[in-house]
Amino acid sequence: MPKTKSLPPTVFWRLAEDIPRPLSWTLLTLSILVPFCLWWLAAIALNSRFLPAPPAVLTAIIGLWQDGLLLQDATASFLRVTAGFLLGALLAVPLGIGMGAFASIRALAEPAIGILRYMPAPAFIPLLILYLGIDEAPKITLIFIGTLFFNTLMIMDAVKFVPKDLIETTYTLGGDRRQVLTQVIVPHAIPSIIDAFRINIAAGWNLVVVAELVAAEVGLGKRIIIAQKFLRTDDIFACLLILGLIGFALDLGFRALLYWSCRWTFD
Repeated sequence: MPKTKSLPPTVFWRLAEDIPRPLSWTLLTLSILVPFCLWWLAAIALNSRFLPAPPAVLTAIIGLWQDGLLLQDATASFLRVTAGFLLGALLAVPLGIGMGAFASIRALAEPAIGILRYMPAPAFIPLLILYLGIDEAPKITLIFIGTLFFNTLMIMDAVKFVPKDLIETTYTLGGDRRQVLTQVIVPHAIPSIIDAFRINIAAGWNLVVVAELVAAEVGLGKRIIIAQKFLRTDDIFACLLILGLIGFALDLGFRALLYWSCRWTFD
């Protein structure tokens, strides 16, 4: 019987396996250092007015912080995203679970959601301003609209793919429909729900910046448009960097929540 040719052992190209921790930290460091060095080299080669170097961006961040603008703008944007996202999550979780668990609810709601999710959320801005004015309500509502449907569908899919064996076993052991829903389906779907939130909160930050570009007195999006008017690209890069750091912190927060609330998924 001919011998089958196997792939040579490897560390870097392991399939569906963890890599050693030192290699992981090395790659993580390179993922930051390499783009940072390329940015610095490009800034040296180009006009600093259009591409500021990292030291200029750091100086802009310090200046905005000392003026009190950075904390004010970041706080305003963060509160808008948090409010809109939480309102959307409060509706998306029960709706998504219901659509995933009950085919009747799915047939009733999925066509409408399938249409609405393809409507770009920024296109609602003129209507939201017309209906709700230019205060906080339209900005929060925009984030609510922009995150609700994607969270709902991702939660629905997580519930739909709960193994049938678990459900049938629960019925076999004498469980009723309520127990199957609350003690089997929901706990099994919680990790996927947190993952959906971790992914879709990025849409909330994209939308809040768009909303602040249109009508806002404070916020990182407003700070960007002010900097653009005066060709302050260092301030623009500073705001973009702050947005990235806030997003990274939120991502780590959701990962920590997933680890501490669903530790069994890491075993």
